[in-house]
This record gives sequence, C-alpha cells and structure tokens, in this order.
Amino acid sequence: MLASDLSDLAAEAKCVLAAGCDELHLDVMDGSFVPNITWGPPVIKSLRKAVPDAFFDCHMMVSRPSQWVKDIGEAGGSRYCFHLEAAQQSDDLDVPALCELIRANNMQVGVALKPGTLVSAVAEFVSLVDMVLVMTVEPGFGGQSFMPNMMPKVVSLRDQHPDLDIQVDGGLSPKTIDVAAKAGANIIVAGSAVFKVKSEAKNVIEGLRGSVEKYGNGKGGGEEEEEA
Repeated sequence: MLASDLSDLAAEAKCVLAAGCDELHLDVMDGSFVPNITWGPPVIKSLRKAVPDAFFDCHMMVSRPSQWVKDIGEAGGSRYCFHLEAAQQSDDLDVPALCELIRANNMQVGVALKPGTLVSAVAEFVSLVDMVLVMTVEPGFGGQSFMPNMMPKVVSLRDQHPDLDIQVDGGLSPKTIDVAAKAGANIIVAGSAVFKVKSEAKNVIEGLRGSVEKYGNGKGGGEEEEEA
C-alpha cells in the first residue's frame, strides 16, 4: 500500500482487492529503524473499517517491535512481521517471547530479514513463525530496484523448509517475478507494479500469481530454474 495514493487509502485498498490481491501489505515505519515514517495503528484501524474482511500483512519496520504488538492487533492486524535485527538489537523481549506475544494478540507471526542479514540468523526461529520475509531492497522506501543476489536466501529457506511461507518484498514486477518464484517465494509483495497503472492491476496480479503457481514455489523450474 505504500505505493498507493495515500490521500485515498481506502479506495486504493478496495481497488486492489477487487483486482484479486490476497493481502494488503502495510509498511509501518517509525523513523528510527528505517529513515522514514509512514503510518501506525490509528490509520490501520481506520482502514480496517473500510475493508473489514481484508487480510492485513503488517510489516513492522520499527526499533522495538514488542511495543506495538497489542496496538496493531487491536487495530486489525492479521499478520505481524517484525525485523529480526530490531528484535535482537533493541527489544525488551527475545524472539521466542515476541512470537508468543504476537500469537497471544491473535495474529500470525512473520519475521523479516534485511539484505545484509544472513539467512542462517533466522534458522533457530523458523519453527516459531508462519512466514519469513526476505527483503529484496533496503527497507524504508518504495520504488527501489530488485536485488537478485538475495535469491540464494530464498533458495536456502525453501530447500530446508518445503512448506514454509516465504515472502519477498522490493522491486517485484512482471519482469522480476519469475526469478523470485523459481527461488521458492510464494508470497509476493508488489507496490509500484500494481499501483502505477491501476487499470492494469488485475493483469499484473494475475501474472504474479501465475508465475508462483507455474514454478511451484521453486519446485518446478527444471533446467530454467537452475540457470536463474
């Protein structure tokens, strides 16, 4: 949603839901963990009233993720995706306790990795979460270019965890989706590609979904997959 017309957030959300998106990805930035500020629980609560049945994937780019769990849950969050770096460096709770808190507030648990964080850092926590997010740009701003050198992280996660939800976020478009799908991603975040030309949103979303289905979350690429 960061790439949408923020002056008309409810209408933009309804537009992409009608176009077939499965989730609304809400980037919450605090100006501390990342050098940008977006929205927080009051905006999410207002948006929930406009789209009561939508799945809110809350990507928490915040320094102290445990601080906002209760507020995001009450605002209508469906999944709370915290950054592993923030949880380990500046939170009062350790990662297992944070995951437990998120579940206690009736949300799915996601954990995100910045480009500079090794995939091995999340290995001991995969069993505690529903989804791992591999950032394919530096978090903080939309409209950045896709980083294909992040795909080995996705491949590693998919090889070790065949049934894990693996999300990729940053620079995803019809031009980059096949690389991500072949690597093993099955949840795709697309901002500019969807909102740039809203009349094409349905076609873009169908194309992204089609790539993930075609390549079977990294299991169906064959020789082409090996070359990617």
